[in-house]
Amino acid sequence: MSPELISILVFAVVFVIATTRSINMGALAFAAAFGVGTLVADLDADGIFAGFPGDLFVVLVGVTYLFAIARSNGTTDWLVHASIRLVRGRVALIPWVMFALTGALTAIGAVSPAAVAIVAPIALSFAAQYGISPLLMGAMVVHGAQAGGFSPISIYGSIVNGIVEREKLPGNEVTLFLASLFANLVIAGVVFVVCGGLRLWRQDSLVKGAGDAPQGHGVASDVRLPPRGRDQPQRTSTGTTTEPAPHPSPTTTTTDTRETTPAPTLPLTPPRIATLLSLIALVIAVLAFDLDAGLTAITLAVLLSALWPNDSRKAVGEIAWPTVLLICGVLTYVGVLDEMGTITWAGEGVGGIGVPLLAAVLLCYIGAIVSAFASSVGIMGALIPLAVPFLAQGEIGAVGMVAALAVSATVVDVSPFSTNGALVLAAAPDVDRERFFRQLMVYGGIVVAAVPAVVWLALVVPGWG
Repeated sequence: MSPELISILVFAVVFVIATTRSINMGALAFAAAFGVGTLVADLDADGIFAGFPGDLFVVLVGVTYLFAIARSNGTTDWLVHASIRLVRGRVALIPWVMFALTGALTAIGAVSPAAVAIVAPIALSFAAQYGISPLLMGAMVVHGAQAGGFSPISIYGSIVNGIVEREKLPGNEVTLFLASLFANLVIAGVVFVVCGGLRLWRQDSLVKGAGDAPQGHGVASDVRLPPRGRDQPQRTSTGTTTEPAPHPSPTTTTTDTRETTPAPTLPLTPPRIATLLSLIALVIAVLAFDLDAGLTAITLAVLLSALWPNDSRKAVGEIAWPTVLLICGVLTYVGVLDEMGTITWAGEGVGGIGVPLLAAVLLCYIGAIVSAFASSVGIMGALIPLAVPFLAQGEIGAVGMVAALAVSATVVDVSPFSTNGALVLAAAPDVDRERFFRQLMVYGGIVVAAVPAVVWLALVVPGWG
């Protein structure tokens, strides 16, 4: 048995043990990286740790630390109020606002993980407060980031178009951008319907904004946050939500004043103002000055902790440490696979197939599967050159093939093992994190299984380009 095949089988065993024994998969992956790296790949400790995602570790720690402080001092609650005012109380529009926001950020040049790191904590705080499925909100954020991710001025778009030019392949920047935009928009629409988006339209009556109802009917001119308890959608033991009981009419007499008295607007206290300024500084630092999102976030969190230690005392404990262990362990093992040539071995095996259309769909699947655990840009950089030999034969359209590979390698970033999926998992407050991890893993598996075949049929089979 070849070393490459052994490494793949060990990875499968890690999944099985982690699923059946409820052991942190990251810890298992570290042990597997040590065993396979030492005994099979003949790597020393430096070679094994070469795949440790130090940048992602800092991003996960820094972002969850900063937003733990924001939650403790009420800044995220204030942002939720502001979001409701923005859409005049229409809760169902918020997932689409988050989709559009992350898409706009990546389209104008933000790195996809940086955009998700900025938007996901706010979006998922909103989801927790209004009983929206965290899977729905997280998927909308990630797919939004990928929808704008291949604009001609974006990071992903520039990299892929550069690879195409370097390999002297025909290219079309607009087709690449529209293919990713349309694919992610369709997926977001399906997720919105399947994960309870239609229910949100009926829930919108719970929250009223200025001008949504005439004055004098129990509706103040500011935002109504549904009071926690009976009026808010309740989570059952299985994680589903039930519809809240309707509000009594304005003339109803009741001893529960929460039913008829609107919640006051949250004030902007000095800690909240400082936290909002910190979030704005994070956006500017990442987008305008290209600073690292993780290092910037952890620096801002430390400054806030020094100024208001009481608000920040528990924040370090609320960093998503189990998620950090999970993601870093799995990606370290994937790094061992890369060091020992397993990924290249699989790609070259597919590239040697004599049927171009079959090789094309298999390359799309390899891109999707590997990218679910590794760098999307790195996978595209490896797979596009592998496709050059059969693209040169003229039987496969280069423009459609490149677009299919790009979509396949990025749409799967909802996986909890990818950077974007890990950020969503770490940012979700008040959830059963193990259950949410399984949801993301199942959803990511569905995307990996379905999307490469669909984009292959839509972009490669017709022979575009």
